[in-house]
Amino acid sequence: MRSVLVVIPTLNEVQTIGPVLEALAADPPADATLQFVVADGGSSDGTVERVRELMRQRPDLALLHNPERIQSAAVNRAVLAHGGTAEVLIRCDAHALYPPGYCGRLLQSLDRSGADAVVVPMDSVGHSCFQKAVAWVSDTPTGSGGSAHRGGHRSGFVDHGHHAAFRMASFRRAGGYDPSFTHNEDAELDCRQRALGARIYLDAQTRVAYHPRATADGLVRQYFRYGMGRSRTVRRHPDSLRLRQLVVPLHLLLSLAALVLAPWLTMLLWWPLAYLGVLAGTSLALAWRHRSTCALLAGPAAALMHTAWALGFFWGCFTVRERRWMVADAAIGAGGT
Repeated sequence: MRSVLVVIPTLNEVQTIGPVLEALAADPPADATLQFVVADGGSSDGTVERVRELMRQRPDLALLHNPERIQSAAVNRAVLAHGGTAEVLIRCDAHALYPPGYCGRLLQSLDRSGADAVVVPMDSVGHSCFQKAVAWVSDTPTGSGGSAHRGGHRSGFVDHGHHAAFRMASFRRAGGYDPSFTHNEDAELDCRQRALGARIYLDAQTRVAYHPRATADGLVRQYFRYGMGRSRTVRRHPDSLRLRQLVVPLHLLLSLAALVLAPWLTMLLWWPLAYLGVLAGTSLALAWRHRSTCALLAGPAAALMHTAWALGFFWGCFTVRERRWMVADAAIGAGGT
């Protein structure tokens, strides 16, 4: 029997933590023992009390305080406190929906692929009209640039994906997450893992449902932080930069330049107009596919995502110093695990 550590970072997740724990414990693997750890970042909505209540019924559940509040630090702390004998680390989110047997499927994927880490696709799901539009556009090339783990359906080895399972030895060898990253910590860790020879496998058959931000301001804040995180990752790991990521900040610069120079060079307006055409076409295509007028908000939502990400990227470049990571740095350990 192998030991598996399942870590769930939380911050004000009282409505979801119970169902998430129940789903993750459903149909457990027969060849492994699961230890669940909720690493809470200081919830004020009753999450901690709910977890303690569940602990009285579940000896496989533990609660850990995470004073840094962010997810990267939460997972690292859980590994230090509870991962001593664990062979596999599974990271889960308190606001996602997991299929029965999720943990067992991940273990099978690790065994079948021989990979050091398994990642999974995220299928965005919305409830309100705006959230549905965000969910639908997130799983299109317009929203995600064709990222394999955003609605993808092809399994195989990849550079990055939504984190699910690690061989604990690989996670420790890479140094764990860098707790100075509030966002994009997963991609940054994947860069270090690959540099050390680890392989990452995308299991497209094991899927996670995810609820995106339900408000425009929440979406903007989220993508601004994504952009900041990515600006650090690409400077620390220059080889990780992909065309779809470079296009977003370049598009913003070109659009602003076109608007400023339009009085003298009207033809430059074709760039922002073409962009608006893509957004409109995406909205109409999604409205037809889903038979919903809510999808007409998909274009505006994508514009918010792109603009916030680009602004965050530039802000990160100007405000956060970063140096290139070298393999020799792994001896020190970026995450303190």
